[in-house]
Formats: sequence, structure tokens, C-alpha cells
Amino acid sequence: MRHRFRPLLLLFWVGLVYAVFTLPEPAENLSETVTVNMEVSGVSNPVTAVLLNFRGYDTLLELGVLLVALMGVWSLRTVSDYRQVDPGQVLDIMSRQLVPVLIVSAGFLLWAGASAPGGAFQAGSLLGAAGVLLILCGWRIDDRFTGLPLRLLLASGVGLFVLTGAALLLADAAFLQYPPSVAGHFVLAIEAMATLSIGATLAALFMGGRPGRRSE
Repeated sequence: MRHRFRPLLLLFWVGLVYAVFTLPEPAENLSETVTVNMEVSGVSNPVTAVLLNFRGYDTLLELGVLLVALMGVWSLRTVSDYRQVDPGQVLDIMSRQLVPVLIVSAGFLLWAGASAPGGAFQAGSLLGAAGVLLILCGWRIDDRFTGLPLRLLLASGVGLFVLTGAALLLADAAFLQYPPSVAGHFVLAIEAMATLSIGATLAALFMGGRPGRRSE
């Protein structure tokens, strides 16, 4: 069975090598292009400018990939086991000390992303780590929030991206092409929502299935 896939793998690697060696030369210096257009980006960090403004499509698709991955995991099974979990004294004390630090650090990275290394994915990863610690300690989502509220939170990052782009289209602008005067506000709003969405998605992926009600 394993030998049947060897020709396909060989064909894949040959195609990959060919694609790498036939990449076209860049027509222009991208770093210089970003530097020239920083004034209209709304932020002073070039990485954030590229990810949330100049190449916002890429970030939108990355959020979409996370959401699709979670949908795939949720389609496999429902996690409705709410048995009491004893995390142990060490993990319990560590989680009580680290979770607040992770949440504050996530907020700092989100705010600092406009002018320094940071941003939604870094902040969301810290929120996801905080969620994993809470799950390991036996914390579970209340039944009131396992349905529509949780789904809205998970889709909020992609949703705000799409709604912003649609609003710009209605205003006779290009999709995700923010007006320079308010670009910084758009970037901050999208990053804040994406942070919450990424953190919730990563924690939900760790659970390994769709959270069910305790009565299920």
C-alpha cells in the first residue's frame, strides 16, 4: 500500500523543485515599495502594514484556513465529557499565575503591533495558550455559550474582514483598500477581532471536537 504512493510523491517533489528553480525574478524591491507607502498604511510597523493593509488578502485567507481546520475537527466528534478534572496542585497554581499574564501580554502585543513586532497572530497565540491551560485545569464552556455565541466569536475575525471589505466596495473603494485618513483605525479594529478569534480557535482545536452540552 505504501509503495503505491511513491510515484505520486516523486512527481510532487519534481514539480516542487521545478517551481522553485523557475520562480521569476522580482520586478522591484518590495522593501522599498513598502517603505515608500508607509504613510498611507495607518501604522508604522512595516510587517503589520503588509499583513493588514497591503496584503490583507493573505491574512484573510490565513484566518479562513484556521476556521476551516476547526470545522474539520468539529465534524469528527462532539466533546461532551464534563467530568471533574483534578489538575494537580502544580498545574493549578501555575495556571492561576500564568493566565492573567498571558492575557495582559496578548493585549500588549496587539497594541504594540502598530509600531513594533507584535500583532493579531502573536496575541491570539497567547490567548490560545491561556485557553489551553484553562482546559487542562478542567475549565469548560458554559452551555449558554456553546452554540451561537461561540460560533460568532470564532468567525468574528473573518467576518469583520469581509464586512470591512464589503463596506469599502459600497463606498466606491477597492476591497480592503482603506482610506489613508482612517487606515490605522481599520487595522486596529480588525486586529483586535482577529486576536479574539484566533485565540478561541486555537483553544477550540486543542479540545479535539465540538463542545457539546453537558446533558448530551
